[in-house]
Parts: sequence; C-alpha cells; structure tokens
Amino acid sequence: MDLRKAGLTQEITGVDANPENAAEALRLGIIDRIESLENAVSKADMVIIAIPVDKVLQTLTKVLDLISSQTTVIDVGSTKKLIAEAVENHPKRRNYVAAHPMSGTENSGPAAALEGLFEGKINIICDQEKTGPLHLAFAEKVFQILGMKLAYMTADEQDHSTAFISHLPHAAAFALANAVLDKEDREIIFDLASGGFNSTVRLAKSSPEMWGPIFQQNKQYVVESLDVYIKHLKAFRKSIENDPEEMMSLMKNANRIRGILAGDGDSLVKNEKTIVKLYTK
Repeated sequence: MDLRKAGLTQEITGVDANPENAAEALRLGIIDRIESLENAVSKADMVIIAIPVDKVLQTLTKVLDLISSQTTVIDVGSTKKLIAEAVENHPKRRNYVAAHPMSGTENSGPAAALEGLFEGKINIICDQEKTGPLHLAFAEKVFQILGMKLAYMTADEQDHSTAFISHLPHAAAFALANAVLDKEDREIIFDLASGGFNSTVRLAKSSPEMWGPIFQQNKQYVVESLDVYIKHLKAFRKSIENDPEEMMSLMKNANRIRGILAGDGDSLVKNEKTIVKLYTK
C-alpha cells in the first residue's frame, strides 16, 4: 500500500495459496489482479516473497527459475541462513535480496495490512555482496521509500541477533499465555487483566503457522536465547525468595534498557560478532 502511495509501482499482482485471502486483497485494493505464480513472476520487475519461512524454502528456487534476468526478488522472512543457503549456487542468485524488515503486528491476512507500518523501522539486508549491484540498489530504494533504515550483516548474524530481539519475545509470550491458561481460575485472572498483561502477552496471538517454522529454522539460536532467558528468570526468582537487595539491583539493571531503546536509529547496533551502522541514504 505504501509503495503504491509513493508512486513506485503502477500495477501490483497478487499470488496466494489461499483463494479467499487473494480475493480479499483484491477487494481491499491492495492488489490489482490475481495471477498464478508462473504468470505473475515471469512478467514482474520485482517479486516480494512474504510467506511463512518453510514455504519460502519451497518457493524461492521456483521463483528464481521463472524470473527474467532483470527481475529483483526480495524475501522478507524472519530467518535467513537456511533460505540463503538453499539458493547459494542458483544461476540467478544475484537477483535475490535476503531481507528482514523488523516490523509487524500479531495479526494476519490482507485485512491486517497497515499503511505506514515500516516508517522509522530497521530493515536488515543479508549477504549483500552476493546480490547484484542493480538489484541491491533497487531493493534499498524500496525500503527507503517505506521510511526504513538499513542494516547490513551476514545471514548467520541476522539469525543470531533476531533470536534474542524478535524470536525470544514471541517464545516467551507463548509460554506466558500457556502459564496463565494453565490456572484453574483463569477466567477470574482474565477479568483482572489490564495494560501490562495485555501488552506482554500480545505476541501470543501471533500465527503458529508463521512462527512454528521460524522457531524450527532458527532452532540453534532460539534455544540459546531461551537458555539465557531461563538463567535470568531463575536468578530473579531466587532474588525474590532470598535476597530483596539483589532483586532491586536486578530490576535497576534492567531499567538501563530504557536508555538503550530511547536511542536514535543512527546508533551502532552491537553484538559479540558484528558492528553494523544503521543509516538512511
């Protein structure tokens, strides 16, 4: 919707395995027409693959087989390493841009589309040296038109970083929802639920069909992030039981996140493997 509003495209063709979703997208004016995958991608200047990551593994190679040499293909899934490896030796690998726009909601389907969703958010582009310069520049322009800042890292670094800042919060939300649902008197609990609980558990409303494959494709790093989280949960539990001063210290240390998250998007993103500069051209 934002690319159409910006005038980047004259026609958007929709391809969907679910005919009802395709029809709804057409009715809402998100797409101009519905086509088969073969007909759509063979005539496209740009193909955006926005489907569950297990389906990307099945679809990306087929799309690269069908496109012209001028077509840019962008995959926007939340995991990258396995997907990138699957097309590593494809003749049209340089047409492919491995991207992860770090934005979304817990809702699914065409009706969940929001204008301005990506404004001010970060888009990660992986293994950019493996993409042809013209295709990379086109993809960069697309994300910048959406108002996004760009970060560059390897597919492995992307999976490791997002395991902590994206995949772990979703896993924790699913577990929290199950913990509350496990209470016998949960109806009373839900009657008392307010802003804090609702905002914390919001991610548990996300689609299992989308998040199950993400957890499986990034299993190694998601398990690592969960182990770290569980370690801190145990330390916090112990402090509540035995050491109020330590409990206060842990909470004050956690408060430091406020200053980090309040920083502007031009700050350096750091982890143990990489330093990535975020910028807007």
